[in-house]
Amino acid sequence: MKQLKEIARAQKKQMYLLYVLALSIGVIVIGQTYFIVSIVDGVFLKSANMSDVLPSIVGLLMVLLARALFTYLNGRIGMKMASKAKLQFRQKLLSKYTKNPIQASLKGQSGEKVSIMMDAVDEVDSYYSKYYPQMIQTSVVPLIILGTAFYLNWVSGLIMIVTAPFIPIFMIIIGGATQKKSEAQLEKLAAFSGRFLDILQGLTTLKFFGRAKDKQEVIRQSSLQYRDATMDVLKVAFLSSLALEFISMLSIGLIALEVGLRLVVYQHLNFYTAFFVLILAPEFYNSLKELGSAFHAGRGSMGAAKKIIEELEMEEQPVIWGDKILNGGAQPPTIRLENIQFQYGETGFSLQNVSAEISPFAQIAIVGKSGSGKSTLLQVISGLLQPSRGRVNINGSDLLEYKESSWMDQLSYISQDPYLFSGTIRENISIGVKGETSQIELEAAAEKAGIASMIQELEHGYDTTIGEGGRGLSGGEKQRMAIARAFLKKPSVILFDEPTVGLDLQTEKILQESIYELSQSSTVITVAHRLHTIKNSDSILFISNGELVAQGTHDELTNSNSDYRDMVSLQRGDVG
Repeated sequence: MKQLKEIARAQKKQMYLLYVLALSIGVIVIGQTYFIVSIVDGVFLKSANMSDVLPSIVGLLMVLLARALFTYLNGRIGMKMASKAKLQFRQKLLSKYTKNPIQASLKGQSGEKVSIMMDAVDEVDSYYSKYYPQMIQTSVVPLIILGTAFYLNWVSGLIMIVTAPFIPIFMIIIGGATQKKSEAQLEKLAAFSGRFLDILQGLTTLKFFGRAKDKQEVIRQSSLQYRDATMDVLKVAFLSSLALEFISMLSIGLIALEVGLRLVVYQHLNFYTAFFVLILAPEFYNSLKELGSAFHAGRGSMGAAKKIIEELEMEEQPVIWGDKILNGGAQPPTIRLENIQFQYGETGFSLQNVSAEISPFAQIAIVGKSGSGKSTLLQVISGLLQPSRGRVNINGSDLLEYKESSWMDQLSYISQDPYLFSGTIRENISIGVKGETSQIELEAAAEKAGIASMIQELEHGYDTTIGEGGRGLSGGEKQRMAIARAFLKKPSVILFDEPTVGLDLQTEKILQESIYELSQSSTVITVAHRLHTIKNSDSILFISNGELVAQGTHDELTNSNSDYRDMVSLQRGDVG
């Protein structure tokens, strides 16, 4: 595959070393053959004693050690090339996913992405650690052997030339099947990984709904499909090995027949020459045969690389940031939404022509029915999604003209289910702060977020370890941890994506008090759900089917917009 070759050729130093090692191994093979033939010829035909053949024995040991060393170095260089190639692929995949985290999360299952980043990239290893070094070695060593064979016995050299092409021809025929089988295997593995992780994450839900056994059968069938795909790959591998052995054995047999006839019957060759050619012949075909085996692994790597390239080239709208610095300070920036449009894919949900101005220190509520586009608009404001048309204007400049870090340093985004990492409470709260955080600052942030008392009751306090995803904490505790992060970071703009949904009234009251305190030093933009949150906002953006249909205060919208009035009436009914 073109991309794999380009990565290999970019590592010029390693490539040149592989050629030098291949040339050295070719010379060593001739030297090894020379010493073996000299010892046998001297001992059995010339009745030489030990002292006569000792130099040849020492020479043989030296070339055998040199061959082992050069073969080892050949493999080491291949592994280094593989390591660099895999690192490049993983960096590109990770860069793609982090540049577009929202769009990446919407496409496919997490397990499939993990499978591509781990398993598919690991499959690329064989191309560089086995196939590419062997390809270089086979392009040099057989030529040296062939030249020597022609010099000693041109008939044997001619047989080598005639029979050698059968191996690459067979490799091409089998290679196509190998790549297809390998691609199918990776597809099954990705599907298996995706389903397994998806079901594992929702296992509790499945148990409650009595669907765990049904999903168990889904996993079983998926694993069986992966097993069958793996066995298909192994079938091709065994067939390839059998055919290569057969071709090599037949070719060596032809050379042995020719040499035997010319040595014994026609007496055109002496023993030294005949034996030399007979030892060289297996070396010649072994080199080609090893390329055939490596070629099988290489085609599997090409199948994996194809899947990686397809993932990298999958069309997504990139978020491209500039290099302008957004100066922080006491006052939050002025935010203007100018004819914002955004669409998921070609036929997915879309925002249409959203325009609004958000003043510093304002409390803004984004309201609307479920699926109306509230969270999408919040993600556009945050910079996680880039509008297809229009722009987010920050202090008179397009948001994307600023450095990403410059904007993110002044921003906090708190979702319905904030993610907590496996680690201590201290590490999770201070994750958004650069540099060291003092204990006093940490405790102050936790106190303001209403979680300090809970932490103090724990045996290890702020050094208590929590599980991945915040396992061990309730939904309200996770929300308060996220609020503590915001207090510690001291952002100028805070985005809340329905942070109080599903919480009890006491926890919600604590969070509302924390949000109010944060609003004293920040602009707060909230995807609102509860009526009292909406009523307290300085301005409300009312979204319906991806369009901003009204904006104003609660009283203004109640008097001027019937849909908003109906929504408020429904909320009052829920509360009453």
